[in-house]
Amino acid sequence: MATWTEDEIGRKWDRCFADTLFKFGGGILLGGVFSLFFFKRRKWPIITGAGFGLGMAYANCQEDLNSTIRRQKSRDCSKPGEEKKSS
Repeated sequence: MATWTEDEIGRKWDRCFADTLFKFGGGILLGGVFSLFFFKRRKWPIITGAGFGLGMAYANCQEDLNSTIRRQKSRDCSKPGEEKKSS
């Protein structure tokens, strides 16, 4: 069964949103634990954990979506009678 590129990209976006929620939540949770036990209930470990979670999710989504784009074949836009110029 052939998959359409639009369907594949849609599934990847769904995975990206779920991954972002999990990593953001995990970063907040881990930052909260560090804040509670090691940093006298400061806010910055929670914010830092959330930032790391969002950054990791962004990097994963970028790689996942770009792999779909790279796999597509490049199209030849030259005119039918024209030869390609080699650089």
